[in-house]
Amino acid sequence: MSQPDEPLYKKETFEFRDRWIGFIHGLQERICVALEGLDGKAAFVTDEWEREHGGGGKTRVISGGQVFEKGGVNTSVVWGKVTDTMRSQLKIEGKSWFACGLSLVIHPLNPYIPTTHANWRYFELYDETGQVSDRWFGGGADLTPYYLFEEDARHFHLGFKTAMDGFDKEWYPQYKRWCDEYFVNSHRENEMRGIGGVFYDHLRPLDDRDAERLFAFQQANGNAFLPAYLPIVEKRAAMPYGEREVEWQEIRRGRYVEFNLIHDRGTIFGLKTNGRTESILMSLPPRARWVYDYQPQGGSPEAELLDACRHPRNWIGE
Repeated sequence: MSQPDEPLYKKETFEFRDRWIGFIHGLQERICVALEGLDGKAAFVTDEWEREHGGGGKTRVISGGQVFEKGGVNTSVVWGKVTDTMRSQLKIEGKSWFACGLSLVIHPLNPYIPTTHANWRYFELYDETGQVSDRWFGGGADLTPYYLFEEDARHFHLGFKTAMDGFDKEWYPQYKRWCDEYFVNSHRENEMRGIGGVFYDHLRPLDDRDAERLFAFQQANGNAFLPAYLPIVEKRAAMPYGEREVEWQEIRRGRYVEFNLIHDRGTIFGLKTNGRTESILMSLPPRARWVYDYQPQGGSPEAELLDACRHPRNWIGE
């Protein structure tokens, strides 16, 4: 993939980036095929787009399914000049930048199935000569249930712990804690939007060998998503529900919207770099509600979920 108006890029830079792009596009296809197969009714619609300032992406959206009410599995390969806005608000220094990643959000229809979000990304910064001056990986996955099933939380967390333990056994507890601290509505008395998962950012390789190690780490995490999430969906999809569960689902979805629009770095980065608004805001649910000072009844399943969002737990008992 060429990058216009930028001189002297090293061949090795393109080779590494192209392998990452290939992995991301392949992962997108595998996830979409699996979700379509589980839904059995709805199919993903593909919208390929180009970014005016460099690059483009592939937005794939599913809606109106018998399992998935709305969801998106998006990839983007974008680049551009480092602007004054990026320098001041995103603390980025350099002449130009490149970013490629996959971001997904799935909003199921049944309130007993959790919403999930995940992303895996790679970023490079270049100096005046076109040489890489900085680069890093970031990503993670988290679970946002409306009703708490501890076995589901354990299964989801264990999937990513297993993926990470092959690289460094200290990473899962570190990135689990980072997730608990990141996906938080600080304006809601530090209430988490869900029950966490893993999150990490700015994983900078020390050298080319370490870059390959982090590349493999990203692959392992991306490949862990479907085994971590789909069994939960299959287990809860047929559970009966009514108006009470839907109302609570919509209230919690309101918290999801608040986090994404106020705190989420990916949303902010996309909007600050003239990203595609439709793709950026794809993560928002189709329905949400805000009830003034809503408090669930003590001892109820809704109160149990809210307690888990306010007090992070160690789901796998280590």
